[in-house]
Amino acid sequence: MLLLGIDVGTSSIKVSIVDADSQQVVASASYPDLENPISTPKPGFAEQDPSMWWHCVQQAILKANATGTYHSKDIAAIGIAYQMHGLVLVDRNEQVLRPSIIWCDSRAVSYGEQAFQKIGTEKALSHLLNSPGNFTAAKLAWVKENEPQVYGSVYQIMLPGDYIAMMLTGSITTSNSALSEGIFWDFQNNAVSEEVMNAFGFPKSVLPKLNPLFSNHGELRSSVADLLGLKAGIPVTYKSGDQPNNALSLNVLEPGEFAATAGTSGVVYAVTDQVAYDPKSRVNTFAHVNHQRNDQTRLGILLCINGTGILNRWVRDQFGSGLTYSQLNQLAATIPAGSEGVRVLPFGNGAERVLENRTVSSTFSGLDFNIHTRSHVFRAAQEGIAFSLKYGMDIMADMGSPAKVVRAGKANMFLSDVFTESFVNVTQTPVELYDTDGAKGAALGAGIGLGYFEAPKEAFTKLTKLATIEPDASKAEQYQEYYAHWQSILEKFLQK
Repeated sequence: MLLLGIDVGTSSIKVSIVDADSQQVVASASYPDLENPISTPKPGFAEQDPSMWWHCVQQAILKANATGTYHSKDIAAIGIAYQMHGLVLVDRNEQVLRPSIIWCDSRAVSYGEQAFQKIGTEKALSHLLNSPGNFTAAKLAWVKENEPQVYGSVYQIMLPGDYIAMMLTGSITTSNSALSEGIFWDFQNNAVSEEVMNAFGFPKSVLPKLNPLFSNHGELRSSVADLLGLKAGIPVTYKSGDQPNNALSLNVLEPGEFAATAGTSGVVYAVTDQVAYDPKSRVNTFAHVNHQRNDQTRLGILLCINGTGILNRWVRDQFGSGLTYSQLNQLAATIPAGSEGVRVLPFGNGAERVLENRTVSSTFSGLDFNIHTRSHVFRAAQEGIAFSLKYGMDIMADMGSPAKVVRAGKANMFLSDVFTESFVNVTQTPVELYDTDGAKGAALGAGIGLGYFEAPKEAFTKLTKLATIEPDASKAEQYQEYYAHWQSILEKFLQK
């Protein structure tokens, strides 16, 4: 039996077809070859056209089918992972009303803060485990006030993965995990938050039907099946935000287990069975994929750094035109640890939650035109990303979730020895690298939702560990020195 996983990323769409018995990928494809654009109509805004995602999903599936390594009619279920916190609005005819306001958009910070104060900080944190911040609910409040004609035509609101599922099946559903990432979920009452809906003045009718995360979220339309060479009626049995899905793909399901990913943004994600929150909402707590409303608490504490792979891409585009990422990584590795004094703050991709939703521009400091080269910049950027993750992981440790080991897919920034070794040594935490990614995790999630696997852990019994990178004790002191210098630069900006 085959399973189809779709990963709706910011930069591109990836699909994987996985054999359920072997748990191995038989084909995969990404589309487009270059990165999808992010529209910025105003400073701090970030939007993408949902129809672009749908076009890329179709092209990626057709590209995978063209490999000839499987029979597309043997696919039995579909799973979807997606970029979190985006807002998609549709009318009753399933027509998109405006571009999606995506995860790194900063426009709604003040709306979230107003609701936070209206609900009451203590009540909001104890019930929502987060401030409304810059999440999906606050983005909808921005539309309500600034685009009333659009808001008046809204039939349902969706996250990016819900939109792709709707295009596949015609059904619009959600889950408690999805509602929690939008800051609509009350963890004390195990229901949609009355306080959030009242604070923003939203009718409950705008929210989709609530289904268990691992369940039938709709069946493939005949017209779409014919277009994509699939069997009509196969179900979408799993939908999850990309970070909970990344954790699932790494078999991170139980308290104390950690996952990381470093694509456009960088994330460290810890599973806990304690209802925990950061009083300043610098890291956020959501329902994990295996959280059950009444009898199993599994929450994901999520640290997100917006400026991760996007910074690495920016320095390549500006200082290394024509270089591949592999070549960039090789140049970075020629520079000694610490980048001979060059420091980079990677906060140039919108408001950063870890900095209390402040917009702090990316900063390069310590540059000496007589000493430093582009290779120094490449290394300093990757070290700056690692240092920013260390900054957030210290907050997680203060919440009672210190990392003992972190699991990650060998992809994106973790393909760089400089980044990986910097991360390991500055955090003093081993990293285990696995042969997996979000599209594979989504496919196996579909198998769980279909009932092929009796429990989530059964879907990952054949997960392949590629390497373990241990901290180097001889480098611990110098990395702490580099980090302290980096942190002192950040603190000066935060005091402004």
